[in-house]
Amino acid sequence: MPKLRRAVAWFIDFALVAAAASAIAVLTFHRISALFTDVPELATRGGFDLLTSRGDILRTSEGLGLSLWDRTVLCVEEAFGLLVLVTFLYQWASLALAGRTVGKALTGLKVTPSRPRRAAVRAAVTTTADVAVYALACVLLVEGQFVLSVLVWAVAVLVFLLNALIVLFPGSRSLADRVAGTAVEGLWFSRASATRPARTS
Repeated sequence: MPKLRRAVAWFIDFALVAAAASAIAVLTFHRISALFTDVPELATRGGFDLLTSRGDILRTSEGLGLSLWDRTVLCVEEAFGLLVLVTFLYQWASLALAGRTVGKALTGLKVTPSRPRRAAVRAAVTTTADVAVYALACVLLVEGQFVLSVLVWAVAVLVFLLNALIVLFPGSRSLADRVAGTAVEGLWFSRASATRPARTS
């Protein structure tokens, strides 16, 4: 049952990360839309470049298109970077302040010890396994590095599975727990015995 509770806790926390990713995606969509509304400004600049390029229309139009594409790619890359940062801060702040994330709190689990330094290490490993390597693969894909992106995706899957499946081994500690020197403990198992009336002879 503790392993099932850990799985449920992970799904809850990942749902929160997915909600943050959705909000960042909406923000990024609006940023990119704003870029295209600024096309007249880019066209004006492109017109000036055309005047100073001695009639090299192809080079000027290519520069205008690349400028718009580069800005779009930058917006996407910043969105992935923000998602990684938000995920890390959520994990770190939750563990450092309360000793548990929202998912762990709802399932009666707690990370011990929850000192800020250990919380930061655990949050970094968890963020890397859950989000950061996937984000890097997506950035590489946007940059046109298709083969490298596929390789990084494969690494992302391996790191995720390593972090998750190692919990099934004796000790029930994830890769993040082992690196940070922490453990996940249940808080509900002793309540029944604590509330059960003592027998009288």
